[in-house]
Amino acid sequence: MSLAVKEKNHVRLVFLGAAGVGKTSLIRRFLLDTFEAKYKRTVDELHSKEYEVGTMKIKIEIMDTSGSYSFPAMRKLSIQSSDAFALVYAIDNAESFETVKSLRDEILDIKEDKYTPIVVIGNKTDNLSDKQVSSEDIMSLVELEWNNRYLESSAKDNANVVEVFRELLQQANLPSRLSPALRRRRETFPTENNARPPMNKTNSCSIS
Repeated sequence: MSLAVKEKNHVRLVFLGAAGVGKTSLIRRFLLDTFEAKYKRTVDELHSKEYEVGTMKIKIEIMDTSGSYSFPAMRKLSIQSSDAFALVYAIDNAESFETVKSLRDEILDIKEDKYTPIVVIGNKTDNLSDKQVSSEDIMSLVELEWNNRYLESSAKDNANVVEVFRELLQQANLPSRLSPALRRRRETFPTENNARPPMNKTNSCSIS
């Protein structure tokens, strides 16, 4: 009974990281199972979906943020209103991990909680030949020193994408009963035609 009390029925996930590391690609791969090789600049966009799990309704919101970070007030608001954080860097861009370090410090400062759910994601494992960072060193830092979860992924190859979202939702304390719904994500989330309007803050993909 105590577990049921602790479970949440609404959660907001936010994806943060430098420009071009693949935040939108990871979200797009999860929601639509598609991949676009051509980079497009993202403006903050919120995706929303309700699931029915037994008698409980579960609402998941996914915030896709811009990598430019030219609006610190908007970034602070996104952090304040979110429950779990995906900090994404590209394994072929060492500088993008420095951005992750800064963002993590900012999250902990704003949330004032060192146990804030954070998953650090080394994306673009399809570019192993251009790798600039050591997975072992970063995993040691993230999991042993930061006490956060570390995963590597490829939106292009669809590697570990579902695992990223499963880890985020688990850390955010959503019911484990949601797992079967995650496996059916392509059937339950909106189709590409109505899910990808021109990217801006007011065009969100919201379905109830």
